[in-house]
Amino acid sequence: MPAYVDTSNWPLPANGVRFITPPRLRRLLARSPLAQGCYPLALGFYPQAQGHRMHRPLPDDHLLIYCRAGQGWLDTPDGRLAVSGGDLLVLPKGVAHTYGADAQKPWTLYWVHFDGELVADFLKPLGSGPLWRIGVQPRLLAEFDALLNLRKQGLNLAHFIHAAHQLQVLLTSLAVLPARTTLKSGRVLDVDAVQAVMRAHLHGSLNLDELAAQFKLSRFHFAKTYRALTGHAPIQEFIQLKMAHACRLLDEGEQGIRQVAEQLGYDDVYYFSRLFRKVVGMAPSHYRALHQG
Repeated sequence: MPAYVDTSNWPLPANGVRFITPPRLRRLLARSPLAQGCYPLALGFYPQAQGHRMHRPLPDDHLLIYCRAGQGWLDTPDGRLAVSGGDLLVLPKGVAHTYGADAQKPWTLYWVHFDGELVADFLKPLGSGPLWRIGVQPRLLAEFDALLNLRKQGLNLAHFIHAAHQLQVLLTSLAVLPARTTLKSGRVLDVDAVQAVMRAHLHGSLNLDELAAQFKLSRFHFAKTYRALTGHAPIQEFIQLKMAHACRLLDEGEQGIRQVAEQLGYDDVYYFSRLFRKVVGMAPSHYRALHQG
């Protein structure tokens, strides 16, 4: 087996990028109230990274790797995971890992090492698994490219604070990426498709049986899968979408609260008001008064 090498010593491929935050700036970022929550330590882009391998038995920072194309692998205590284009690796501090490029179709990847006082909070929405199959996301590629612009700036703290915020935006954007999963039947359950059905029914009712039937699943399997993808029950999500629409109607129009309730399919204005208060945190009348003037 080829020897593992440090990323900082691995020879860059043609058109590759690697940038290390200097120690002085790392110390300043760790003390800055604007950046200390989460800031980049090193970042790069490796196109067709032939021979790229890394073994980190006790990593002292967090690492995000996004495979844009090609193939690679990740060794974990549970075995080897195959990595391909559109896969994201989330490798936290203190957890041993080994990874490398496929010998025949070496991966092309973006990567960023990072640390900070709030990193655990930024990573919490991403779950506990190291591998996310999110597909090639143009917005995420653009966010990595924007972060890599740091190497073109001077060694000025202001630029690194800005990069810290770009990294935080990148991490939080992962939590709201469209989620999807392939079911045992081979069909794909796509959260965007589910929410499109929900939005089409904002002016009426939609129960769990009707929603599950749209995707040819039992109510139990549908609800369990949707919650696993989003962290929310599907009907809870539907009600939140309805209340968000209620907020827009209250902001934009001159309709009374009863008319807004009826537009959303609620004949009982008191029931609508209770739901609104539960989701928004205030009564519809208070919400409208707060946003006038």
